[in-house]
Amino acid sequence: MDIAEFRRLGKLMVDYVVDYLENIEERQVYPDVEPGYLHHLIPTEAPQEPESYEEIMKDVERVIMPGITHWHSPYFYAYFPTASSYPSMLADMLCGAIGCIGFSWAASPACTELETVMLDWLGKMLQLPEDFLAGSRGHGGGVIQGTASEATLMSLLAARCKTVDRVQASNPSFTEADIIPKLVAYTSEQAHSSVERAGLIGCVNMRKVPVDNTYAVRGEMLQKLVDEDKEAGLIPFYFCATLGTTPSCAFDHLIELGPICNKEEMWMHIDAAYAGSAFICPEYRPLLNGVKFADSFNFNPHKWLLVNFDCSTMWVKKRADIIGAFKVNPVYLRHENQESGLVTDYRHWQIPLGRRFRSLKMWFVFRMYGIKGLQDHIRKQVALAKQFESLVRADNRFEICAEVILGLVCFRLKGSNELNEALLDKINTSKEIHLVPCKLSGRFVLRFAICARSTDSHHIQKAWRHITHLAFELLQDSQFSDQNPESCLKDHLQKETTAQL
Repeated sequence: MDIAEFRRLGKLMVDYVVDYLENIEERQVYPDVEPGYLHHLIPTEAPQEPESYEEIMKDVERVIMPGITHWHSPYFYAYFPTASSYPSMLADMLCGAIGCIGFSWAASPACTELETVMLDWLGKMLQLPEDFLAGSRGHGGGVIQGTASEATLMSLLAARCKTVDRVQASNPSFTEADIIPKLVAYTSEQAHSSVERAGLIGCVNMRKVPVDNTYAVRGEMLQKLVDEDKEAGLIPFYFCATLGTTPSCAFDHLIELGPICNKEEMWMHIDAAYAGSAFICPEYRPLLNGVKFADSFNFNPHKWLLVNFDCSTMWVKKRADIIGAFKVNPVYLRHENQESGLVTDYRHWQIPLGRRFRSLKMWFVFRMYGIKGLQDHIRKQVALAKQFESLVRADNRFEICAEVILGLVCFRLKGSNELNEALLDKINTSKEIHLVPCKLSGRFVLRFAICARSTDSHHIQKAWRHITHLAFELLQDSQFSDQNPESCLKDHLQKETTAQL
């Protein structure tokens, strides 16, 4: 492919992408394929001779699209959002063209320096304490990780290293092998599974802290477990607080938890993977109060801030803590400016050595939307969640299962877990919308997350009509007839008749 051909085909690809996104709601949101479907649609070996772009694009529709779950469909309400915007896509194109591997400042100075500035821009949008910002000579700073899972693991490993050094300083006879089995980390029982996984990778015991009736961790709950473990001769060293839990978007109480972590010399990491984007809005910033107690903080602009995956931003209060845990400096990666104190080598802040120029898409998005445009996006999606909540509350067959704070609504039919499992199965089998469940207080609950940038009020109304229609069919089934009060049926029939009129 020469330059002229690339120019021609690049324009065709942009047209295809635009057509795909503009017409995405016409596609079935969830694929109707079985495992292994693709193996039967393509050859078993790579071609000997080149094939044309046109042939490949025909196969995109024939082979790839039938197996795609369309995350950016306005009928996708599962998991949490994955961000998408045209400015971010343009920046990713440029990133791919530049193709640098920014493991050190010298490897591509702009790649490092723009990232440092963008993390300070975003930190200021969030009103993070000054300690977390790099500035010109700050002790803290930010870095782009691939995912929140990586950020959690990095913080846990840094905390482990710092604690081992601290314990050995006061007990020189202790080896690392003596100390690590005694280390205990803590997180909410509602925390994302990646936190537990970080404990497994880090070879430390991870205890799950019980939550209150709002599914949040309180200070007294954490203190009780810490005291038990200290009494048993163990070493509490790390706590991962969650702001916006995956099951219900609950918020741990940082104001209570932070002082405990500081007093006990435990590293406090804050995982706000989904909810963090909302903190750029003044009305939601109080949810981050208490961040001053934290050692590290992370959220994913690639979830809700219109920056395409992957872009998970992480800040540390003391960069020396994280660099000290991971710094390896072979001669072939050294450069003359690295000891000046004026540059950052991000290879010391992450698991892999190599890294893409991901700050470009932050720069494009922040400039082409502005803070106000980003705030408008967040507020619109919260309003859509509130609209869905009001529809659920107006139907006495359903109940809301957790406070609706941001863009997630947890709801269920009043009745057994089996009834709600059957409802979710009918919803996802129909493939008109896509949801996933969670468990709250032992109850099977349906999650309705506002995800796509293009989701609008009429999509919410259509989704609710679809859910209530399937619920009506389900409640007529003899298997669940005892969970179907006659008054609820009459009420639903009256609503359907009114809607048809």
